[in-house]
Amino acid sequence: MRAHFTERTPAVLRLNDGRHVPGKLKVVSLTGGLLSVGHPVDTGCKAKLMFLTGAGMVLGSAEMLSPLSWGLQPFRFVALTCDDQDRLKTVIQRSIDQNRTDHVQIERSRAW
Repeated sequence: MRAHFTERTPAVLRLNDGRHVPGKLKVVSLTGGLLSVGHPVDTGCKAKLMFLTGAGMVLGSAEMLSPLSWGLQPFRFVALTCDDQDRLKTVIQRSIDQNRTDHVQIERSRAW
């Protein structure tokens, strides 16, 4: 299960050398996701990833994977606390529920 964000969801990577890399969260699941970043971060780099959701702040340790393009880079979570996992599960479930509601409304409008 994953959540696709249509609205801007700001995120920040805090690298081990102290640098901060701003980005926008595009997709997230319990195992990782996809960030829009200004420039790629080194593949394999470990960082703290922070982003704000409707269920609260999520903070996890992430490993950056090979960029898909100059501005899109996947990551995998290497550590999430139970509380952060719960917040993430809530956001993902809300996204799934909203998509179902949207789909039903589209189907109803087509039937008219």
